[in-house]
Amino acid sequence: MAEINREEVAHLARLAHIDMNAEELDRMAGELAVIVDSIKRVSEVAGDEIPATSHPIPLSNVYREDVVGETLTNEEALSGAPDNADGRFKVPAILDGE
Repeated sequence: MAEINREEVAHLARLAHIDMNAEELDRMAGELAVIVDSIKRVSEVAGDEIPATSHPIPLSNVYREDVVGETLTNEEALSGAPDNADGRFKVPAILDGE
């Protein structure tokens, strides 16, 4: 088991501005030791011959042809607009003229 003691956890807690009582320091030292040991075990198995993986299942992008479909004419698009001017939607101004 990794040697992470209570004083090291207290030092890290101070650096992170985290207040921890004695019980929390002891518990966290044990938990961090388990984490460090787990990382060591994975590091022992992972070698140069084993490729790094970011996802357990291979992903592939699905592409489709970009084809223009049915479109509205300008008049059709503006037919349901409450107000329009010069072939565009007319909306209330939300900014000053600047």
